Amino acid sequence: MHGVLPSPSSSALRFWAKGFKDAASLPAPLLAMGLIGIGPLALAVGHPLGAAIASTLFVWAGPAQVLFYGGLAAGLSPLGIATAVTLSSVRFLPMTMSLLPLVRRPGQSLLQQLLMSHFVTVTVWSESLRRLPHMPQEERVPYYFGFAMACCSISTLATGVGYLLSGQAPLPIAAGLLFLTPMFFTVSISAGARGLSDGVAIASGFLLQPIALALIGPELDLLLVGLVGGTAAFVLDRSRTRAA
Repeated sequence: MHGVLPSPSSSALRFWAKGFKDAASLPAPLLAMGLIGIGPLALAVGHPLGAAIASTLFVWAGPAQVLFYGGLAAGLSPLGIATAVTLSSVRFLPMTMSLLPLVRRPGQSLLQQLLMSHFVTVTVWSESLRRLPHMPQEERVPYYFGFAMACCSISTLATGVGYLLSGQAPLPIAAGLLFLTPMFFTVSISAGARGLSDGVAIASGFLLQPIALALIGPELDLLLVGLVGGTAAFVLDRSRTRAA
């Protein structure tokens, strides 16, 4: 892994530890609560504990994991499952494209950039956009890895706990735990909003989602809402920039 992770200098380790601590204080546990439910899904299709844990560690995308196990339970073909999982993960492309410029630096290896891309999730992305711009360049990479690894490791542990405790938690408690992740994301991304266009994008999501869900169903609703809301925010930002 030499050249992939940050160099193990004392300063890099300190920044890594700070990122891990900041994530473990709140974002990582809240994210992990949303991935507790992956364990019971794996158990329901007959997968062993190790497979459930590996799905979080390597797939590292709750919706994609739900689609994967839901597809297995429904008896879908491997190609159909792979297609659904791939389409659900396309949303990470613009997140990664907006995040990597903050953590790129001269001499950085392609493997390190690929590893950073693997750790991109909604929580890691939104918190990184909020925290990294205010940090010196040399602190960003180790801090990012510490933050992201805390989220991933704690969520992986939570998946294992959910597998072992499957069927033990009352339904209202399980539903409440799953609801914490989108709530935290909403608060986090709202705190990181940097202008009117960001507010328009966030508000559009809330206003258009019920309409899109009713009109086109759950297959493409998020894609349509993101396209319309993001385009509206982009056009507004461009028009304001030209007017200035």
